[in-house]
Amino acid sequence: MRHVGIATDHGGFDLKVHHQAIQRRLVVAVLTLVFGLAPATRAEQAGLIKISGAIGPATASYVQRALNEAAAQGYVCLIIQLDTPGGLLDSTKEIVQSLYSSRLPTVVYVAPAGATAASAGCFITMAADVAAMAPGTSIGAAHPVAMGGGIAGQEPDEVMKRKLENFATTFIESIAARRNRNVAWAKTAVRESAAITAEKALELKVIDIMAEDVPDLLKQLDGREVSGKSLRAASAGIHEVPMLTREKVFQLLWHPEVMFILMLIAIYGIIGELSNPGAIVPGVVGAIALVLALYMASVLPVNIAGLALIVLAVGLFVTDLFAPTHGVLTAGGIISFFLGSLMLFDTAGAAFRLSLGLIIPATLITAAFFAFVLGAGLRAQSLPIKAGKESMVGKTATVLTPIHTQPSRVFVEGAYWNAVSEVPVEEGKPVEIVAVHGLTLEVKPKT
Repeated sequence: MRHVGIATDHGGFDLKVHHQAIQRRLVVAVLTLVFGLAPATRAEQAGLIKISGAIGPATASYVQRALNEAAAQGYVCLIIQLDTPGGLLDSTKEIVQSLYSSRLPTVVYVAPAGATAASAGCFITMAADVAAMAPGTSIGAAHPVAMGGGIAGQEPDEVMKRKLENFATTFIESIAARRNRNVAWAKTAVRESAAITAEKALELKVIDIMAEDVPDLLKQLDGREVSGKSLRAASAGIHEVPMLTREKVFQLLWHPEVMFILMLIAIYGIIGELSNPGAIVPGVVGAIALVLALYMASVLPVNIAGLALIVLAVGLFVTDLFAPTHGVLTAGGIISFFLGSLMLFDTAGAAFRLSLGLIIPATLITAAFFAFVLGAGLRAQSLPIKAGKESMVGKTATVLTPIHTQPSRVFVEGAYWNAVSEVPVEEGKPVEIVAVHGLTLEVKPKT
């Protein structure tokens, strides 16, 4: 019996050891899956962001955040798909600096077909670790006049133009030299506004790759040495890093058209409140629009001369409502507003110019606002009072009892009133009301 018991205990011990071994294998397998395969899966991803439109503060913020997120996730690289007509110099410099300091390889891909990397886009494309373009795209025209930045006054003089051109030339020359690209062509892109196709850019070594689409781009990136590391991109998946809601809102607001409309709302609201005191809503809306417009003016390249013409137009519209000029000032205001709108962003290049499709309707609506809406409000304030005690002044009443030193009775507007006069008035005589004191009328003989 003792032998059987020992045998039974031994068999139970072996079974327990077997179960523990299985558990250990399962734990090892799970740990291997979690800590071994998971990082490899992340490493086989490539980040992607898409930039379309003018380069501005929202764009710079988006690029920096995407770079940080892609680096934190351990992606192979970050692809910036680009299509831009240009942008602000300050924002361009921020993006270039972000590309320089990136912890992972950066790829700027000018796409899709028909896209362009003009002006600011040329600087950004050449600043990436790998520059790529799709067939049917173009790059260049990087003259500094088209890059805007800050608050512009009138057209810069020749000295200022040379300074801007020299700075932009040095800037793009340093970018091209750092990335081992065609420095000579980069300088012509600034000095002569040179622009070339993707095929020519590849031939001149302005870019590194010409790819049909993103999958083709990843295949060509595979095995390429970047900062001493070989990219493993052939089998990498694509993870698009979307814009945050606040970035989308700011990107939407950060447009010359939006600032122009906000400026119009501010004008209509504030002037409407001043012409109709107590309305409250127009004043509040106008004040909010004015603050937003002023904030955007500190970022967008506003032309002071254009802004001054718009302010002059508003002054002419208001003045014509009070002065007997028979519409001459209004006509001048329309011309001033139209020219001011054309000049508002005219030193910032095509990326920031207002279209005639917006300027012409805005000019007509503004002229109509001041001619009819505001004019009606101001005219209503100048009309004689038609209700209340004040409306009695100037009317004629009939004396019912003689007026001497004591108040008498008069009849006016179907009612009996007490009346006093500085001179005696006989019964039945007409008198003119000159003032109202409570329920007593001050009258004088009607002449």
